[in-house]
Amino acid sequence: MDINEIRQLIELIKETDIAELQYEKDGMRISLKRESSTASALRPVAAPTAVPEEKAAETKEQEDAGYVTVKSPIVGTFYRSSTPEAAPLVELGDSVRKGQALCIVEAMKLMNEIESEVSGKIVKIFHENGTAVEYGEPLFQINPL
Repeated sequence: MDINEIRQLIELIKETDIAELQYEKDGMRISLKRESSTASALRPVAAPTAVPEEKAAETKEQEDAGYVTVKSPIVGTFYRSSTPEAAPLVELGDSVRKGQALCIVEAMKLMNEIESEVSGKIVKIFHENGTAVEYGEPLFQINPL
């Protein structure tokens, strides 16, 4: 599947009343979905980008203060719990141990548990449940023990 085929699929969605389209070719699968039936815009697909300078500066200051920043290893959707009905895996102020699951980042329908790199206390949670995260973007700030 090349970029021209993807563009054709996007145009097909724009020109019709199709709300969602899934297409598979040569082992590659693509899923396109409109935000709502009244909106003609497609939901943007996140691409790896640099962390905004403002967030990067704030993270750098906190790292200098001795905190450990857990960053997203992939682009995806950030979830604080394993299911919508479950309680968050961690809360602000919780003590965590090295290897403990902190959150889940969904990428291409795969749920990836993000684990703590150190034992310590959660001092900052950078994202709300269900928000998009980029590669290398900070997820949690931990004050190591």
